[in-house]
Amino acid sequence: MADTSTRTGNIWSTHTADLAALGEKARLRSLSPRRGVDFASNDYLAMSTSPRLARAVRDAIARGVPLGSGGSRLLRGNDPEHELLEEEAARFFGSEAALFFSSGYAANVALLSTLPQRGDLIVYDELVHASMHEGLRLTRATAVSAAHNDPQGFDDAARTWRANGNTGRIWLAFETLYSMDGDIAPVAEMARVAERHDAIMLIDEAHATGVFGHDGRGLACDLDGRPDTVVLRTCGKALGCEGALVLGPRIVRDFLVNRGRPFIFSTAPSPLIAAAVREAICMLADEPERRESLKDLVIHAEAVLGRHGAIATGSQILPLILHDDARTMAVAAALQARGFDVRGIRPPTVPQGTSRLRISLTLNTSRSDVDALGAALADALG
Repeated sequence: MADTSTRTGNIWSTHTADLAALGEKARLRSLSPRRGVDFASNDYLAMSTSPRLARAVRDAIARGVPLGSGGSRLLRGNDPEHELLEEEAARFFGSEAALFFSSGYAANVALLSTLPQRGDLIVYDELVHASMHEGLRLTRATAVSAAHNDPQGFDDAARTWRANGNTGRIWLAFETLYSMDGDIAPVAEMARVAERHDAIMLIDEAHATGVFGHDGRGLACDLDGRPDTVVLRTCGKALGCEGALVLGPRIVRDFLVNRGRPFIFSTAPSPLIAAAVREAICMLADEPERRESLKDLVIHAEAVLGRHGAIATGSQILPLILHDDARTMAVAAALQARGFDVRGIRPPTVPQGTSRLRISLTLNTSRSDVDALGAALADALG
């Protein structure tokens, strides 16, 4: 009988070598449990552990809402809770229609791979989410990047494409709040670029939803309801649940239902989670004190952590650029040993030479936690 361990080593040798190379570059990833004070999650408003959300889930179970959907939305998986959520979300965000996806990743892949057509142009910010890049990999349209948060770069790309005789639709893809840099996009200027070129905006509000805008409707809330605007708002960050909502004109919903493969061929999201998301949206309007408390925490953290190199971004995400991969992970490990859940971020998640600590501020922490993190940072950085 063949030596199983030897055979396994042979057939997986390429993958073993690849992992070894990552280890040599201090880029080997592994899963680790959550522990320590939360400076890593996207649970910005601490809603994931809210008693109100827990009650909403218990009430939904009591009235017979199932945990599983049992199939795709186009088969038997379309539950009344999905449709109630989509109706409520469209009203709350001021859009004509909404469509619920199991994740933001699936939603972004669906948007970029489905809506732009052959002969169109997609101009995208160079720092958009990996999920957008995956959608771009699958698109039939031409895709070009623009410099980060540079409306002129978007405008120039559109003008050049038109000057070369192209007549298709132009699409502008960008985020409003970037997850690794914490900086905010010039949304109003991007809207003016869209107007100049009769373009459609695909806007990712993943990290802004719940935190910014009137009633937590995000940084692009003034654009809701426009025919040239499609917005992705995730439910697994500030809303404390999971899944994602695509909001925009009804034609977008109908087209994704008919042509969006990540929607068509995926088991529908849990109806129980849909009920929870609906309650979370109500909480955004009912509990503005959560946003105010987070805003105060951000101001305090920018003052305290800025002394140690953290960049003040005006958002709940403060990057501390350490450049070197190994040093970044060593500092993160030192902070974790002191009881602070701070994670190191390395390429390819961020550009080469920009490894960093991503300090995420949430209502799971307090001003005293921030002060203690500042002291620990001073020691870890030397």
